[in-house]
Amino acid sequence: MRLDSEDRAVLDYVARAGGRIVDRAVDWCAINSGSRHLEGLERQRRALLDAVATLPAAPVEIPLAPSREVAGDGRETELAHPPSLAVIVRPEAPVQVVLTGHYDTVYPETSAFQRVRTRPDGALHGPGIADMKGGISVMLAALEAFERHPAAANLGYRVLLSPDEEIGSIASAPILAEFARRGHVGLTYEPALADGALASARKGSGNFHIVVHGRAAHAGRDFAAGRNAVIGAARIAEKLHALNGQRDGVTVNVARIDGGAPLNMVPDVAVVRFNVRFPEAESAAWFEDEVARIVAETGDDLHAHLHGGITRGAKPFNAAQQRLFAAVRDVGALLDQDIAWKPSGGVCEGNNLFASGLPNVDTLGVRGGDIHSEAEHAYPESFAERARLSALILMKLASDARAIRAAMDPSRETH
Repeated sequence: MRLDSEDRAVLDYVARAGGRIVDRAVDWCAINSGSRHLEGLERQRRALLDAVATLPAAPVEIPLAPSREVAGDGRETELAHPPSLAVIVRPEAPVQVVLTGHYDTVYPETSAFQRVRTRPDGALHGPGIADMKGGISVMLAALEAFERHPAAANLGYRVLLSPDEEIGSIASAPILAEFARRGHVGLTYEPALADGALASARKGSGNFHIVVHGRAAHAGRDFAAGRNAVIGAARIAEKLHALNGQRDGVTVNVARIDGGAPLNMVPDVAVVRFNVRFPEAESAAWFEDEVARIVAETGDDLHAHLHGGITRGAKPFNAAQQRLFAAVRDVGALLDQDIAWKPSGGVCEGNNLFASGLPNVDTLGVRGGDIHSEAEHAYPESFAERARLSALILMKLASDARAIRAAMDPSRETH
């Protein structure tokens, strides 16, 4: 593998666009697009519509069904979502790449963290600058540059930008699965790990809610007639926490208990909210069995109902993944970029793509850190650096992509 004059022309084009790649992401970060802030998500979607207009196909909006949530009083509610945004270029080409990203952030409309500042060390400090408005800008810059290369004629791609990744991709999961089935490899633009490495193996994840119903009563006059849902929820929480350490690699985080009543009233509703991480499908099944047992053992005239479930399967570093990462490492070497990787307990759209049979690299976004906190930051020099890496991956991928996909599923045709 080597760089030719056509490769270098594209890479030079990306380098010259470095300031624009950064500025575009900074502008987007001034739009609050928290996952539940529908107006902000709409503004961000409209900004993305303008940005993808440089690609050689018209964008398509894909409506998403509402997702279900459990409110603090135990009732199910619906959460609406704006559309996912897709761009499909050369779907008839012999090699197909799926590129995904999300335009929601973890920062709610009420957050004080609303714009980008530059730290004394030069890092950009702002909401979504790394996760992943910076990543989307990198992705689009790489595609814009790739279209200038002769290899573009033989490679098609599907871009999917979704509004709900930070809350589990519940609404966009069917679209991710459909796109994954149509591709040979996937590229996703979560930020690199804190040291610049790529994430290799990923655990799976699930979000659960147990609603506990008791019986309300006056705390003084008729205390014995009450059935305290908060106490029931606390006991369930203890049992869930006790699952930690029982199976290798499985962690259970009891994140919150909602519920309660005035101090003179026995509370009749509480909700236990928790997350699980697991290394493989067998552990997920074990955990689900344990949760079902805990719910069934609630007792004390309380009634418990389970909501939620596994949202993303585990993503092991199998033969196809190893082959893809080796190819990315070789491309990085042409740019004097030392590409390393290591496992992560985090989850993302890469888990969804893998579950539908698509080998993928899901940390091709900017270098930075402290995501999901008000210390989130990204290094401005990494924007052009990572865009050049992605552009060159696309330029060099055509000869390997079909074989990489076949390593994931040997029954799939490779010629």
